[in-house]
Amino acid sequence: MTPKTLIRIGVMGTHSTGKSLLMRRIEMELRGRDIPVALTGGLGRRAAQVSLPKMHGHTAESTRWVLATGIADEVAAAASLNSDAPVRVVLADRACWDALSYYRAALEWRGDTAPRTDRESLHNLAAAHTPYDLLFATALNTTIPVKPKHDYDDRYRRLVDQHTHALLREENLPHVRVSAREDSQELAIAHALHLCTTEAPV
Repeated sequence: MTPKTLIRIGVMGTHSTGKSLLMRRIEMELRGRDIPVALTGGLGRRAAQVSLPKMHGHTAESTRWVLATGIADEVAAAASLNSDAPVRVVLADRACWDALSYYRAALEWRGDTAPRTDRESLHNLAAAHTPYDLLFATALNTTIPVKPKHDYDDRYRRLVDQHTHALLREENLPHVRVSAREDSQELAIAHALHLCTTEAPV
C-alpha cells in the first residue's frame, strides 16, 4: 500500500516580495497535476479586522495571534484535504516564523525591547510547530518600485527583510532563497513540484 503523505510548504519574507504570487503559482501547478492542495493566508488583513496592530505596530499579543491563527489554519487546511490521497499539500502563505521576523522588526523600528517571557513564549510557539518540508524565503530588492496603493514604511520593510534572514540563520532553518528574478521564481516552483511529484505514486 502506498503511504499517505502530507507535504507542508511555507514562505516568509518582507511585504511585496512575491510571497503570495509564488504560493498561488505553485497551487495552480499542483492542481493541474490533480494533487490535492490547500493554500492558507490573509493573516494581516484578518488581524486588522479584529483590531490588532500590524506592521511596525506589532506587539507580543498581535504576534501571538498571528502565530496561533496561522498554525491553526495550516492544521485545518490539512484536515480539509482528501485523506485518501497518497499526497496532500498545504501551502502556508506566511510560514509561522514570519510572525517573529515582523515582531522583531517592529521592536527595532520603535527602538523598543520585549520582555524575556514574551520572547521565549513566542519562540517556543513557533518552534513547536511541525517543521516545513520546504521553506522559501523571499529577498527584498529595493530597486523594484512598490505599487502606489501600498503605503509602506521603507525602513520597516527593510528591517523585516533583515530580521527574516537573520532568524533563518539563528534557527538554522533549511530554506530556499527566492529573489524577484523570474528564473529564481521558476526554480522555486520547480523545487516544490519536484518534492510533491516525487512523493506521488508513479
